[in-house]
Amino acid sequence: MQFYYGPQMPLRILDEAEFWKHQEEEHTVVIRELVSGLEAEFVDALRQWEAALAQTHQQVIRYIESVVRSGTYVADQLHQQVLQLIAYCLEQSLLFIQLCEQIKTSSAVVASNPTAKVVLTHIIRESEYFIGIGQTLLYQQQDPPHQR
Repeated sequence: MQFYYGPQMPLRILDEAEFWKHQEEEHTVVIRELVSGLEAEFVDALRQWEAALAQTHQQVIRYIESVVRSGTYVADQLHQQVLQLIAYCLEQSLLFIQLCEQIKTSSAVVASNPTAKVVLTHIIRESEYFIGIGQTLLYQQQDPPHQR
């Protein structure tokens, strides 16, 4: 990961969130397509998550556009809104991981599908990776030195 964004660091955080929210949205489809006969409760939950992740993804894109339009100076209010959005993205990813864990441990169909277990583990790890990156960037931005 590169840390040369300087005053545009909020854009770096948003770039990561944009990529990973789109990934998580796609993962809901991957799980539904991979696990034939997945219990209806999980299919419904995954569809709801797909919509929620798509909404968050679009919100991140709107913030990217705002930061880009702000030029070399990102107003404190916008900066704080970006940090709040990223915190929300991280919380959302934690909840998505919980759903994936629940599917992995509670679905009878998944229990008999070793490939599905591997894919779910991979999806969980990817969301955990985003959380790690996001937390690192978020904590660096909580009180950025020499930028205010």
